[in-house]
This record gives sequence, C-alpha cells and structure tokens, in this order.
Amino acid sequence: MSVEPNPQLLLGVPAIVHSLALQRVMAMAERVAKTSASVLITGETGTGKEIVARAIHHYSLRCAKPWIDVNCAALPEHLIESELFGYEKGAFSGAEAMKAGFFELADAGTLFLDEIGELEPRTQVKLLRVLDGTPYYRVGGQKKVAVDVRIIAATSRDLEQQAVRGLFRNDLYHRLNQIHIHVPPLRERKEDIIPLANFFLHGVYPHLNFSEEAKLTLENYGWSGNVRELRNVVMTAAVFATSEMITVHELPAHLQQCRPALKMPVQSAPLDQMEKNVILEALKGTSGHQQKAARILGISRRTLSRKLRSYSLHKGS
Repeated sequence: MSVEPNPQLLLGVPAIVHSLALQRVMAMAERVAKTSASVLITGETGTGKEIVARAIHHYSLRCAKPWIDVNCAALPEHLIESELFGYEKGAFSGAEAMKAGFFELADAGTLFLDEIGELEPRTQVKLLRVLDGTPYYRVGGQKKVAVDVRIIAATSRDLEQQAVRGLFRNDLYHRLNQIHIHVPPLRERKEDIIPLANFFLHGVYPHLNFSEEAKLTLENYGWSGNVRELRNVVMTAAVFATSEMITVHELPAHLQQCRPALKMPVQSAPLDQMEKNVILEALKGTSGHQQKAARILGISRRTLSRKLRSYSLHKGS
C-alpha cells in the first residue's frame, strides 16, 4: 500500500494538496491572508472553495478569532437577514429573546459566505453597507451594531455576468472581489485525484487499495462533480469490493468507459518482453493472485496460466 503524506489540517478539516495548480492556489491564499481585503473564491461546485477560505483564516492575523461559515443557499429567504444581522426580542413572532447574527458572532474574525450568489437583492443592499463599515440594526432593533469582520465569499456562479444581467448588485460584486481566487476543477489537476481517492478510501477502509488500472481509470474520468463525486465513487466501489484490491470492475459503469486501453508494441521482438512485464506487474499488484491479475489484464485465467508457463513462472494461486 502506498503511503500518502498526512494532510494539513485547516480549522480541523484536512487539505489534500498535491497538484501544482492547487499548490499555487494555496500559496495565493497564504499571501492574501496577511491582508484585510475581502476575497471572492470562485470555482465549480465541489472543487474545494471552502478549504481555500479556511486556509485564508488559518494563515491570517485573525486566526485566533472566530471563524463563522454560512451557506447562503441553505438559509430560507425570509430568515437570511435575521440570521446574518440578528434580531431583537419581539421583532417577529417567535423572537422570544435577542439573537446575535453571524456578523456579531464573527466579530474580530472571519465570516465565510458560501454561495453568495444566492442572496436576495434586499440583503445584498444591507450587506454592502456593512462591508463599507457602516453600523447596522438588528431586525427590529433601534440601536446600531458595529463589527470588525473580514469577509470571504465563494460562488460557483459567474457573478460578473450576474451583475451585468442585473441579477447581482454590481457594487457589491466589486466590493467582494477585492481579491479573486479561482479554484480549478479536479479534471485540471489530475495529480490530486489518487491522493484524494486514497484519503477517502483509507479513512474508512484502511485495508483496501486500488489496482493500477483502477487508478488510471479514475485519472482519465472527467469528474463533473469534482471532489464530491470522487468521494461518492470511492465509497461505492469500497462497499462492493470483492477483495482487498479494488479493480476497475468495481468502479461504476460510466467510469469503466474511461478504462485505459492496453498499448501493445508494434515490433514482434520486444513484444514478448513487454507483454511479460505487463503480466508480472499485474501479478505484483495482486500479490500473485492469478484470477485477480487476469481480471485486471482483461484476459482469462487459462490464458494467463499459459503465458506464465511459457515464462516458466507458473504458480498455483
């Protein structure tokens, strides 16, 4: 089993960073962390935007202060304002006591607004004023509240286009976008795929491993759902694994279409030696188990045994 380096913990969440592309993103996050600028993180759903946001807080001068993360898309529209800015007792039915909003809870620290593009226009106006340093009222309040909060926002939408179309305030977009960090999709940083897959697999099934062909198949797939999709595929394959070696046959059918073709040399002279090397590598990866090796190679057990006899390597297994 290959041993992956221990991931760095960012506010308790492990960060798997192997590709040069993601290393550059994290290096940018570390540099940005030393400033007080608002940061807009963009990228497809599931690319790891929250990890980058956590890295910014982790490396910032506010690291010992509160970290509050909010998924704007998960908040009911009628509750967004009261959740962000708080409310006073009696402000509405059910408000039996004063409640501090996320801005107050994040005072002196960092407030991460995920899926910022989901905010409705009225809340966008109030958010802009708070970002400009204007004290605000809690819902139903008469006394203004002043906070010192660093804002990090993230979105999978094209906020610039949303602003052009009038679906997002242009002034708020530019206020959030003081510094822009884009997280590339998983298909553009293939070096992260296997370390991530091994991390998800060994965290639950430490005795399992992927065959070399399965790894190549994972790397060849497009991952439209990015890291979240990869995690789901790994867990599904692990559940249905019939041995300690997860082969390409345990992967979902749509991934098997990305199975790499076995390249055969043109010349007959080196053909036998290259074929022998491929077979021996497959046997090595299965600890000498011929049936498993035959499945990986896409040949029958009988064919594999015949090949091994020709190499004088026949072993019962």
